[in-house]
Amino acid sequence: MLKFDRQGLLPAVIQDDATGEVLMVAFMNEEALSLTRETGYTHFFSRSRNTIWRKGEQSGNVQEVRDIFVNCEETSLLIKVVQHGDAACHTGYRSCYFRRLLPDDGYEFVAERVFDPDIVYGSMRAKSQGGEALPIAIDYLSTNEQQKLESELRQLYGVYQYLRDNDMSEESNTSRLLQERSHGYLVARLADELEELAEVQSGEHVHTGRADDTILEGSQVGYCLMLLAATD
Repeated sequence: MLKFDRQGLLPAVIQDDATGEVLMVAFMNEEALSLTRETGYTHFFSRSRNTIWRKGEQSGNVQEVRDIFVNCEETSLLIKVVQHGDAACHTGYRSCYFRRLLPDDGYEFVAERVFDPDIVYGSMRAKSQGGEALPIAIDYLSTNEQQKLESELRQLYGVYQYLRDNDMSEESNTSRLLQERSHGYLVARLADELEELAEVQSGEHVHTGRADDTILEGSQVGYCLMLLAATD
């Protein structure tokens, strides 16, 4: 039987199932472990935020569970995963263990960043230990509404990352745009969509009606913003 500590937590070592590389270590409580087993994707407990979080919620770098092992004293877990996306570490490295400890107590960097965390998480992101927060002005929403919106945006951004990293140009115009990394074109298109959205509000641009047109043009603005975020 698993032995959780006094705080109800258990350390979990996350290992790449294919390479054997140790990706990270995080804590689970009973609920996080239950969600991990039920969904097949790693969930952890954030001690700083006192809440459950799913790895890769914002970045799209989710971890698909292949196997779970228990140590001899039943006090820790070894979880073998398929690491989706660029990296496991929120600092932008594939593994959280990207520095070697030297005899003089200094550090030697032994890996390179594979993504810029300021782009993925936003330069104004909340910097909390062990978790990922989405920087978006939704304070006027209820807590449940915020969580639902954040989850949907994180999933959507993960889709854009997949279309960026996997060439599906023949089936997807979005993938083609992301493959081309055409920043100038996307900026110009965003400007056009913003102008059309403003014209909808002023009554100069009409399709079917102000409410429906606002949703249409607003979705196009959001589409362009997501493309820009994924290509930067």
